[in-house]
Amino acid sequence: MKSAPLNAHRSIDDIEIELFIAAVHQKYEYDFSRYAKASLKRRILSLTEAHKLAHISELIPLLLYDDDFISEILGYLSVQVSEMFRDPHVFKKLREIIVPMLATYPQINIWLAGCANGEEAYSLAILLKEEKLLERSNIYATDISHKALDIAREGIYSADNLECFERNYQLAGGSGAFSDYYVSKYNYIHLHPELKKNIFFTDHNLACDGVFCEANLVMCRNVMIYFDKELKNRCLSLFTDSLVPGGYLCIGTKEDISFTTAESHYKALTQHERLFQKRF
Repeated sequence: MKSAPLNAHRSIDDIEIELFIAAVHQKYEYDFSRYAKASLKRRILSLTEAHKLAHISELIPLLLYDDDFISEILGYLSVQVSEMFRDPHVFKKLREIIVPMLATYPQINIWLAGCANGEEAYSLAILLKEEKLLERSNIYATDISHKALDIAREGIYSADNLECFERNYQLAGGSGAFSDYYVSKYNYIHLHPELKKNIFFTDHNLACDGVFCEANLVMCRNVMIYFDKELKNRCLSLFTDSLVPGGYLCIGTKEDISFTTAESHYKALTQHERLFQKRF
């Protein structure tokens, strides 16, 4: 009687996903192998269904022979959902606790990792402008997706989101009117060009790239929830190495640094908003 193969418990889908992820890595050097497996599988299955394919492995020829397909892959596998002043209580605490400390620096560098379509970067620019700090601030907004970065650079968003944006802005402690920062054209809002002057949108892959800049504040919200423990530790190590002593870290409200390799490097400022300070 033959013994069962060692990998007999693995599903065909799991094997095909591994082959697909390996193909992405070998051709484009994007490494998704350390993303949370369940979330990654859902996203790849959605991509497969969108192309009306019977098997995940049928994505591989598209990947290999259609250079435009990688943009679609990144759109599915990386999370590009955000809104202006998302989680407004976080921005309110940033304004109340972190911004007064940032004001003590002659030059302020902020690394916004995983900026998606740019809403959070512009939210930061508005906050800093109202606190009269934007002119001496650099916001380095990075993402893995070139398509998302192109949208971010445009600063144009659907007016269908306007009510949400305005409500968030007020709840975040906005000191003026959100309408001060955009013009309406057709069914879109165009954010004022002056907000873009101190934002630098560029590509960066948290899975394999190095420290991006020396930062006073690092924000990476709702990105690491899709990573496995090893990749999460890698990201936190990057952020720790990037931050100046006494610098600040802001992560997603459903994320934490407890039981990570970075935990000892930080003290918590607010647990609910997930604001931390790097120890001196």
